Amino acid sequence: MEYSFRVHWGDTDAAGIVFYPNFYKWMDEATHHFFASLGRSTWKLFQEERIGMPIVEAKCVFHAPLFFEDQVCVKSAVAELREKSFRIHHQFFRGGQLVAEGYEVRVWTTFAGDRPKAAPLPAELREKMKREGAMIGYKEGS
Repeated sequence: MEYSFRVHWGDTDAAGIVFYPNFYKWMDEATHHFFASLGRSTWKLFQEERIGMPIVEAKCVFHAPLFFEDQVCVKSAVAELREKSFRIHHQFFRGGQLVAEGYEVRVWTTFAGDRPKAAPLPAELREKMKREGAMIGYKEGS
């Protein structure tokens, strides 16, 4: 799945370089777009089913800086799928140049009770995620 955007002035620091936490914001946005591409709005999941996907681990490695008005394409795919969690990998490109790459580990979570609780990913969603994951060396865990 691909998600494109242009770097805004407010995304940069005093040197005109993108401030690094924005990459984590963009990974989060790309994940929401990823689920929308699978037909599952994350907002509707939470509002209608009380399902969320909190991040339990995230990392980003930077290869080159991004600047104000750069056009960026984020390519995202599932890299690992477990019963109640998944790892989604993100690559950031400016033109053909890989400028950063990272991942998020998220847990499928129900917020129906008084405390959030990890829950198994629905079978139909797992199948859709597997098809997407085949793009980047997908592996299935327990």
